[in-house]
Amino acid sequence: MKVDANKGNAERETTLIKRQPRVVIVGAGMSGILSAIKVREIGCTDITVLEKADKVGGTWRDNTYPGLSCDVPAHMYTYTFEGNPDYSKRFAKGKEICEYFERVTSEYDVDKMIRFNSEVKEAVYEQGCWSLKLQDGEMLKADILLCATGVLHHPRWPKIEGLENFEGNLWHTARWDHSVDYSGKRVGIIGTGSTSVQIVAEITRKVGKLSVFQRTAQWVYPLFDKLYSDKEKEKMRKDPTIGEKLHRRYTSFFNAFFPKLVTGNKLTQFLVSYLCKWNLESKVKDPVLREKLRPNYQAGCKRLIIANGFYEAITSENAELVTEEIERIEPNGVRTSDGNLHELDVLILATGFHAHNFMRPMEMVGLGGQTLKNAWSKGAYAHKTLTVPGFPNMFMLTGPNSPIGNFSLININEYQISYIVQLIELWMKGQVDEIEPKADKTKEYNEDLQSAMLGTVWMTGCKSWYFDEFGRLAMWPWSMEKFWAEMARPQTEDFHLRNLEKGVEKVA
Repeated sequence: MKVDANKGNAERETTLIKRQPRVVIVGAGMSGILSAIKVREIGCTDITVLEKADKVGGTWRDNTYPGLSCDVPAHMYTYTFEGNPDYSKRFAKGKEICEYFERVTSEYDVDKMIRFNSEVKEAVYEQGCWSLKLQDGEMLKADILLCATGVLHHPRWPKIEGLENFEGNLWHTARWDHSVDYSGKRVGIIGTGSTSVQIVAEITRKVGKLSVFQRTAQWVYPLFDKLYSDKEKEKMRKDPTIGEKLHRRYTSFFNAFFPKLVTGNKLTQFLVSYLCKWNLESKVKDPVLREKLRPNYQAGCKRLIIANGFYEAITSENAELVTEEIERIEPNGVRTSDGNLHELDVLILATGFHAHNFMRPMEMVGLGGQTLKNAWSKGAYAHKTLTVPGFPNMFMLTGPNSPIGNFSLININEYQISYIVQLIELWMKGQVDEIEPKADKTKEYNEDLQSAMLGTVWMTGCKSWYFDEFGRLAMWPWSMEKFWAEMARPQTEDFHLRNLEKGVEKVA
């Protein structure tokens, strides 16, 4: 079993522990594994991780499509306390990342805390305790509930007439059907986001014909990748500080670069736009195709795609870009608005995810019978991305308005869990029984968030999954320095911190 270098501090803190909470973590992806490790470090011994699937890994377990890779540098996409010297490239393949999480799970004994095939159907809070009902009817109790369910785990199927009538092979990219050999076949892909770009670059040379159905053109930023030699990997195994330095270097660059891009730094926006245009114009020589691929919005307005190979693939003789609107799906293919039937053997849906569902469809009931569905009826919100009024002792990793997008979620989640465990320690020391954010503080915080969005590149005229169904931006509009500062220490005046004695509520 491995422990974090800071465990000595945690052990000293255990002398102040008066009671042990029953901690339940929902999800065994990147943030769930991290949460289990960090909650244990503060002295918690009763930890259960509930995972609806039969393996760890979250999005890296679910997504196995050809060409899958991370657009965050590999040595930045690790926990700060556990590097990975075995990554083969600067931008790691999905399989390597999943294997990394599996290894961490085993080496840190997180696997002993996990219950697989255990989906939470309902969570109800009453008098300091959460009652969780699993899909099979089993009930569990929790004093502290951590939701580490991620944001990209519910595939979005498009609402297209006749989709159910297609007679060929059909699947969503997050549920890739590896039993189907697409070699030499007529393959269609609906969507041109990051996932589609990676798939197109990988499969075009293998299929008979590829039809890519584009609704909105995307800016593609060139990926400056490199292979790590066996000698380089061996050096990193012998000297972990090499990987640690790479982690710090990439983190510093990304955390400085991308906030400037989205918050209005003119030089950064010019450089990104220039490289995106150069990438398009240098690789797509056909002027008609090039203009079809040229977006009509500013680079960075949508999530910036960082990838290689797409433009080369889409200009292949066996590939076509279809920009006419899809009218309907027929048994033999896709009918577009110009009357053309694109005959297909395989249809792949690269149509993204329901990115604003968070824990849902899990039903959550908080104080006074309030449901999370009703609380979020006009859009998901939280206090500082982590907690929701009316739902005490419940915390979220990668909650609403977390700095997602072109950042390392591991880095973000490490700051979030640091904040959360400080609140859990209040419970462990016997100071409070209920930890609930104040509604007025939460309202004020979210009003500031939405106001700050007005000056970002996301508001310059494009549609993206960053917007929820109510037109609200679920992003982070400030610098990473501000995020780090907010996560450094909870402000107790932002919370109702209650002691519950004999059914009487007393404010601490």
